[in-house]
Amino acid sequence: MPSVRFATSIFSVLILFCLALACAAVFSQTSGNTEWPNYGNDPGGMRYSPLSDINRENVSKLRVAWIFHTGDVSDGAHDRKRSGFESTPILVDGTLYFTTPFNRIIALDPATGKQRWAYDPNIDLTLDYGDGLVNRGVATWLDSTRSSSQPCRRRIYEATLDARLISLDATTGKPCSDFGNYGQVNLRNVPGYRAGWYHMTSPPAVIDDLVVVGSAIDDNQRAAMPAGVVRAFDARSGALRWTWDPIPNTAATTGKDDETTERHTGAANAWSIMSVDPQRDLIFVPTGSASPDYYGGLRPGDNKWANSVVALHARTGEIAWGFQLVHHDLWDYDTASPPLLTTLRHNGEEVSVVIQGNKTGFLYVLNRDTGKPVLPVEERPVPHSDVPGELASPTQPFPVAPPALAPQTVSADDVWGPTPQDRETCRNWIRGLRNERIFTPPSLQGSLAVPGNIGGMTWSGYAFDPQHNLLVVNTNNLVAKVKLIPRADFWRDELRIEDGEYSPQTGTPYGLFRRFLQSPSDLPCTSPPWGLLTAVEMTEGKIRWQVPLGSMQDFGGKQPPVPPGSINLGGPIATAGGLIFIAGTFDPFIRAFDIETGQELWKAQLPASGHATPMTYRLGANGKQYLVIAAGGHPKITEESLSDALVAFTLP
Repeated sequence: MPSVRFATSIFSVLILFCLALACAAVFSQTSGNTEWPNYGNDPGGMRYSPLSDINRENVSKLRVAWIFHTGDVSDGAHDRKRSGFESTPILVDGTLYFTTPFNRIIALDPATGKQRWAYDPNIDLTLDYGDGLVNRGVATWLDSTRSSSQPCRRRIYEATLDARLISLDATTGKPCSDFGNYGQVNLRNVPGYRAGWYHMTSPPAVIDDLVVVGSAIDDNQRAAMPAGVVRAFDARSGALRWTWDPIPNTAATTGKDDETTERHTGAANAWSIMSVDPQRDLIFVPTGSASPDYYGGLRPGDNKWANSVVALHARTGEIAWGFQLVHHDLWDYDTASPPLLTTLRHNGEEVSVVIQGNKTGFLYVLNRDTGKPVLPVEERPVPHSDVPGELASPTQPFPVAPPALAPQTVSADDVWGPTPQDRETCRNWIRGLRNERIFTPPSLQGSLAVPGNIGGMTWSGYAFDPQHNLLVVNTNNLVAKVKLIPRADFWRDELRIEDGEYSPQTGTPYGLFRRFLQSPSDLPCTSPPWGLLTAVEMTEGKIRWQVPLGSMQDFGGKQPPVPPGSINLGGPIATAGGLIFIAGTFDPFIRAFDIETGQELWKAQLPASGHATPMTYRLGANGKQYLVIAAGGHPKITEESLSDALVAFTLP
């Protein structure tokens, strides 16, 4: 019966399409709406929208539809950290939900930008949150056991800076009284907790009836920082279901007369965005470095599962597999980018994969079921440490393909500056540093970290267009000086003559000094572009195109003409209209690029730099597709102005 076979084929294709793009988003088109129900749209974080109303032919006509001002902005005065507006809204059931830098959750009418409700968890804004006042968004869960007339059928979840998990009724914004203690769960009961040092900046992950959270833990303060546990809670009751620690702090044998000692470390925390695969019952966790970042003498070995992507069984929290991207990290090379789940054709077969980037600029393609590399990875020798007490890993995992997406070597001849004085100053700095390519360990004389600790790739992540088989990634080209200071000298004022960050790394023999190498003009010492947008053809791991992203013109003050390419924090999305949308740069613009060529097709000025990932949706009420971006500036880039604006664009 050919007609039956044809119908079955169509049904199979539809299922595969739903798995790739998120079924909720696809089927909502039947009502005229296309939603954005997760931080990365689908649960696997592809950041791809099937919408094509806005496309290459008409994108130049995009105009502002509405602007919503949250009122939540801090310039660093009144004992507060500076704020940054990094939230990516979600759209479900015809309402837009997002968080502010102060952890307020706001619901908007997506057509008009009018507020429907707001909830304030009243966090302490004066605590010393290491990342500043930032939050990247919310997650949602639909309780299918409840009717539409019952409260908290749909819930909105947020993990706060002061370490609470909040559950709200999506319709009213009121706390769900059956969740934890009147709508919130205390997340502070972890070993080594300290207010401010232990906080949350990314949205929780939701899989089945679980809400899963990681944590953000301050860098370099001391060796024994809080444990970087990942925890799963019952989505309805808030009861703890399981806990997973990337580096369990158990006794380790020293090899001397069976003596044992407690490891003096912590962190390895999952501070970035997680991805989930409900069909496989897997949650994919990107982990950061063990503490402290730049000295590992008290945490010997590879420190698994720090600096990794780890697949956990969602029902139990047990490890399915793990892949470590950096062994025994000494550079703050967190796995900051969210794992991206998709399907690639490899050796004639469709393979379910995890795509995982790192601050190193390396991109890894792993089998989703086993964690084994789909594109080859080689362990290669790297420079050794000359610091007493340190034993660096002799090798690191280098992908054979794709090539590194950010520069990994810099010589004194490569420096750039707007004036001869700038260039000579940069050359002298680099000549005085240990500099043997990527993975040069920190040293007492000072070492060059290439890339620096913001990457390469950052939490900005990437977007995958399945129509063109292209992964689009934004990266930074910024190097850093890293120097270890013996404990006896660390607090001597006469030795602190260089501007930069001095961190104690308490409990170790060495404090830390680090700074990005910027010339007297404040511009980076490295040759531009300082920010790139790259499209990678993922079947063979080859770069299709690479273009400068944004501009650093007048960074640090009025400058002579500066080549294009900007330091960037905030990721891309892809659409079926053949477009990549991205902001993230020092200059306050959002841009659209042609997915096939990398040509910039449109840009619009924002009230401040948009250090967030945009999102897009269509409304059945008026048939329009909207593009939305948070524009608030960055808490640590003091040259940028701040704002509180959520900006929506649409076609006339």
